Amino acid sequence: MSAKGKKGDRGGIVIRKEEIIEGGHHGGAWKVAYADFVTAMMAFFLLMWLLNATSEEQRRGLADYFTPNDLMSAGRSGNGKPFGGHTPFDEGDMASDRGTKSISPGKQSSQAPPVDDPDSEQAPAEEPPADTEGTAARPAGRASATLRTDGSKAPGGGQAAAQAQNPAAGQYLANSAAGAAADAAAREIDDAAFRAEQERRERVAFERAAAQIREAVQSDPALAGLSRQLRIDMTQEGLRIQIIDEDRQPMFATGSAAVNDRARLLLQKIAPVLARLPEDIAISGHTDAAPFRGEGRTNWELSAERANATRRLLVEHGLTETRFRRVTGTADRDPLVPADPLAAANRRVAIVVLKTDLSAARRTP
Repeated sequence: MSAKGKKGDRGGIVIRKEEIIEGGHHGGAWKVAYADFVTAMMAFFLLMWLLNATSEEQRRGLADYFTPNDLMSAGRSGNGKPFGGHTPFDEGDMASDRGTKSISPGKQSSQAPPVDDPDSEQAPAEEPPADTEGTAARPAGRASATLRTDGSKAPGGGQAAAQAQNPAAGQYLANSAAGAAADAAAREIDDAAFRAEQERRERVAFERAAAQIREAVQSDPALAGLSRQLRIDMTQEGLRIQIIDEDRQPMFATGSAAVNDRARLLLQKIAPVLARLPEDIAISGHTDAAPFRGEGRTNWELSAERANATRRLLVEHGLTETRFRRVTGTADRDPLVPADPLAAANRRVAIVVLKTDLSAARRTP
């Protein structure tokens, strides 16, 4: 019997251990590339969203912010003065300001490049010799323009030359002219509205004064018969109040400037109403065509004396002397009844409350 068959003999147990050895890593470069791709896509979609969410003016403002083009900051600093007329950024890798346009205040001028070679670089301008008054002499045959600080152009150059020399200056002048035209139009509209409102208020005040005079005359029994001899109307000059003669009911004694009691009482009612108005007053006297019989006197003197007598009565009852602009006599040259030169109605006194001269009342600066 073999050894395996021996009693009590056990078979061996074999334990197999396998050691797993991991291989080398595959690398992480793809992760970086993927992250860059995702970031780029996010930035792309963010850019598309911004383009869709902003207006044209906002996009233009953003573009101007990241690409500044300040004409004033790129100007020269000297023209023969310290630093040789150049800024610290004139040379090197940074932006150079050679050939930039400039706006010169006062009397200092800057020359434009030749028109026939717009791509050529502008060389630094040589300072011309100064004259005895301290102003720079201009080379003959070369067009130049100087802009003052107030926007006006100096002698020796026109607006076209300024635009050729400096497009920004030309645009500034054009904008200034357009703005001035707009301001002038706005002032005209404003003045027209002012005049219309003042005329409306003055017309209302005149109508109220006319109603007050009529009411004062009608409410007085002593003047009830004079209502036909009082005429109130509006003319181009203003509010006209006429006291008219009737047959056998004159306001003045025949051939005289003496006011009778009825006319005096009527003027006493008119004066307080006129005193409440601020406008100037004109008085004119009128006669009929009958020749004046007094020696050495005519209807001219008579009409002027009656107008002046009316002025004195109005002053006695409250009006100031400064209110009267003119007191005139017209004789029979302006009849109320032209068909009948001898009519009693032609003998009258006209009191006119003059409209305000709005052109003088408001001066536009």
